[in-house]
Amino acid sequence: MSYGLIATLLFSSMMLLLLTGQRIFAVIGFVGAAAAALLWGTGGIEIPFTAIIKVMKWYPLLTLPLFVFMGYMLAESKIADDLYKMFHVWMGGLHGGLAVGTIFMMVIISAINGLSVAGMAVGCTIALPALLSRGYDKVMVTGVIQAGSTLGILIPPSVVLVLYGMIARQPVGNLWMAGVFPGLLMASLFILYVVVRCWLQPNLGPPLTKAERDEYTFAQKLALARAGVVPLVIFITMTGLFLTGVTSLVESSAVGAVSSILAAWWRGGLNWKIMHDTVKKTLGISCMFFWIITAALCFGAVFDGLGAVKSIEGLFLGELGLEPWQVLVLMQLTFLGLGMFLDDTAMLVIVAPLFIPLAGALGFDLVWYGVLYTITCQIAYLTPPFGYNLFLMRAMAPPEVTLPDIYRSVLPFVGIMLLTLLIIGMFPGIATWLPNYVYSK
Repeated sequence: MSYGLIATLLFSSMMLLLLTGQRIFAVIGFVGAAAAALLWGTGGIEIPFTAIIKVMKWYPLLTLPLFVFMGYMLAESKIADDLYKMFHVWMGGLHGGLAVGTIFMMVIISAINGLSVAGMAVGCTIALPALLSRGYDKVMVTGVIQAGSTLGILIPPSVVLVLYGMIARQPVGNLWMAGVFPGLLMASLFILYVVVRCWLQPNLGPPLTKAERDEYTFAQKLALARAGVVPLVIFITMTGLFLTGVTSLVESSAVGAVSSILAAWWRGGLNWKIMHDTVKKTLGISCMFFWIITAALCFGAVFDGLGAVKSIEGLFLGELGLEPWQVLVLMQLTFLGLGMFLDDTAMLVIVAPLFIPLAGALGFDLVWYGVLYTITCQIAYLTPPFGYNLFLMRAMAPPEVTLPDIYRSVLPFVGIMLLTLLIIGMFPGIATWLPNYVYSK
């Protein structure tokens, strides 16, 4: 049996098992381990165990639970509520100002939590009711919250980039630095869209009335600004210590976790229930990602042994005569297609064993390619029929926000993400300049 046919059987078996509804990591790991045993006998059984040892020895992976803990602690202690109130007061006087403030809030939440679900939870429970009560267009603000929450997987500390770095064997610090400017660019385009649309259609985002604006004195507004200072100080402290070389990446994540506990205590929102809930949620998320990474490494090792990457490279460049950039476009289109049916981690463990090594073999910077992959994951979060954020919004939105509203709301933001993907693809320096500058010193 040819290696190409074996690779095809592996993928078809995996997709068939996924249709049974089993957990992703279980399917990927089982197919990889079973294939290793059938192909190489007793020696092949060592492959899944080697993957586990590799994960356990990968020191930067400790950043994942620490950053997840930090984000959940700040959310559970209601610091995010104070943050939204600050933006509500400071920006509510503008047309669409509360929606713009929501995007700013999402950027800050993304900088303290590497998960999209945290931004969705805060946006749906805090921002969405306030926006709807102020007469904002439900379709527009639903899209703002869904798109804004995806910034959590691009702006550091991104958990998705940690997973990518593990599989692509790239430094997580470089990947995080590469995500800064693309993340801010995307957030800026979101804000520009909201501002322009509310300028053209003022009824979509009415400002606060004069009486509501006069409710707070300037001194009270300054006092509310403290809500934004706490997350900002935490982010600047941990990233500043890391970039100046005072702490390592893992030590910086520990600084962030400890700082979040101190911030919750300072606000008066720290108790045993919050600590218990935060630790429990952190443990659940961390264990899930551990098994996903292990399964992906096992599956990838089998593909490396089959030489599948070399075969695909020969097919695209040799037999089909495609240019490297044409192959890159095909890979991204594949990601976009899969994103309509799978979440980001599923895409990573299914196609990463092929696409990441292939991108490196074609001469592309794998740090830059990691940013392209992450933006594609953001699009996957929003694209029907199985967009992850679409389901979260349906579960948390009030009854007046219908499923057709949710689907329509993401269309302009998906367009903005595609535009960002095109800009980063055409101008790689937007992603690569900061890591090259930081790590060249």
